[in-house]
Amino acid sequence: MELLGKTRIDFIGKRKISFIISAIISIVGIIGVIQVGRGAANMGIDFSGGTAMQLKFSKPISIADARAALHKNGIAKADLQEIKDSNKLLVKMAGATVGKSSEMVQSAFKKEFADNAFTVESSTEIGPSIGNKLRKDTLIAAVISMLGIIMYIAWRFDFKFGVGATCATVHDCLAMFAVFYLMNKEINLLFITAVLTIAGYSLTDTVVVFDRIRENLHKNLKGSMNTIFNDSINEVLSRTIVTSLTVVLAASSLFFFGGEVIHDFSLALLIGVLVGTYSSVFVASPIVVLLENRALEKKAKTV
Repeated sequence: MELLGKTRIDFIGKRKISFIISAIISIVGIIGVIQVGRGAANMGIDFSGGTAMQLKFSKPISIADARAALHKNGIAKADLQEIKDSNKLLVKMAGATVGKSSEMVQSAFKKEFADNAFTVESSTEIGPSIGNKLRKDTLIAAVISMLGIIMYIAWRFDFKFGVGATCATVHDCLAMFAVFYLMNKEINLLFITAVLTIAGYSLTDTVVVFDRIRENLHKNLKGSMNTIFNDSINEVLSRTIVTSLTVVLAASSLFFFGGEVIHDFSLALLIGVLVGTYSSVFVASPIVVLLENRALEKKAKTV
């Protein structure tokens, strides 16, 4: 399926602009990662420790009334989320005393809403030490996965391609951290799952572009390295856009109709797909072009 037909866009010629944009995104993302490592960002209970409960009431209940009831009973720091059209309430308390928080919340609601019975559909409690270990292990796993990517691409293509693919993948992960950090969205295991999912998607998208570039390089086509890379990207542009639109449609369905629980997860997927498509064209390929041109210049000087 060709969405655009034959195009002749000079992607490589726009690399200076794309590098500036990507550098800004990456710097903000690095700040976000550092804050996550320090535990200073909006950390979910997965990484900070705490309690999360999902309650289902027999009658509708407003967040304002629920918050007032908790405040009245000495529970001041609680994040409440209403699940629409279901009489359900999600209560999160980061850093709260494990084992007592759940009982305190239930006791408060039973006391203040005696005529509105409720059931506990789910309850999760994580200690602070476990949260800290999960946070550190997650960052280590992300670094190991990046090293695995560069080794795989270097083996399949060339070391220069491995560097480009790794830079693009790291860029996409940093972009997701940047957006969530700026929006003060909760960093939890679902978000990390989305980051690793997009890392795989971005790598796959980049490999498709690299495959076409490698084919054209082997054909010994006439023209500069910039021309060969531009032609290769334009040849697979329709495929790249169609694939991305397919994933965007699926992620959008989760975002609008999936409910509060996976709202942030689907948002992270949407951001990642868009950034991943951009990086395959404007980050990975231009980096390889720069490395290839430098290698050719070095070879010409030695001859």
